[in-house]
Amino acid sequence: MSAKIFSIANQKGGVGKTTTAINLSAALALKGIKTLLIDLDPQGNATSGLGIEKTKNGSLYGPLHGKDSSLEKIINTKQKNLSLIPSEVDLAAIEVELAQSKNYLLKLQSCLLPIKKSGSFQAIILDCPPALGLISMNSLCAADYLIVALQCEYLAMEGLSQILNVVDQLKQAKINPTLQIGGILMTMFDIRTRLSTQVLNEVQQHFPEKIFKTIIPRSIRLSEAPSFGKTIFDYDPTSSGAIAYQNFAKEVSKRFTLL
Repeated sequence: MSAKIFSIANQKGGVGKTTTAINLSAALALKGIKTLLIDLDPQGNATSGLGIEKTKNGSLYGPLHGKDSSLEKIINTKQKNLSLIPSEVDLAAIEVELAQSKNYLLKLQSCLLPIKKSGSFQAIILDCPPALGLISMNSLCAADYLIVALQCEYLAMEGLSQILNVVDQLKQAKINPTLQIGGILMTMFDIRTRLSTQVLNEVQQHFPEKIFKTIIPRSIRLSEAPSFGKTIFDYDPTSSGAIAYQNFAKEVSKRFTLL
């Protein structure tokens, strides 16, 4: 069975997108699900968040230009069942370079096809840049499911409708007609504020079938872990953030039949 591809995207930065990509990947791996995390953000936060140094020619930059194979870019991490294709600064140039090529929205889809069909992974997680540029658009065109990491603030909600409209446009244009909204994950929930509860209630009201039951709390431990190059499970496995991402991984694996 080929791997299922999940794009973790949101055009707004600072919403817990990369934190979710790292810790969802790690939690799935801990459950015995063979997982590949692909860092598509030129900043490389998912790469450094796993304690891996960015190296020249280590990213998908070459394969996106038709050079090298995406399979050659896969490296092992310290965690069993978790592999990574890292990012590097060269990816920043992709936004301009892809726009000049034919079928520029389908470059990543072509890159990932050998990996998807290899049978080596059950889940492929794409961590996108915090913008709906060509890398993020390529991610949506390559993915089976979009998971939106949504911060519990009203400004983040404004971006939600925009990215959902983009999904509809890609499907209607038949660029990726099978793309589905995998779900909306509420992040950075602060139980002490009325605002977090109001935003959560509003999303639950408008997207009752799409919102995940798991809610990721605002957590200092989640914020600290990447600076040590660790997942939350290595940094503080008993923290509220670790428990939340364990629950989220259970929900994802059940909803998308990964086990």
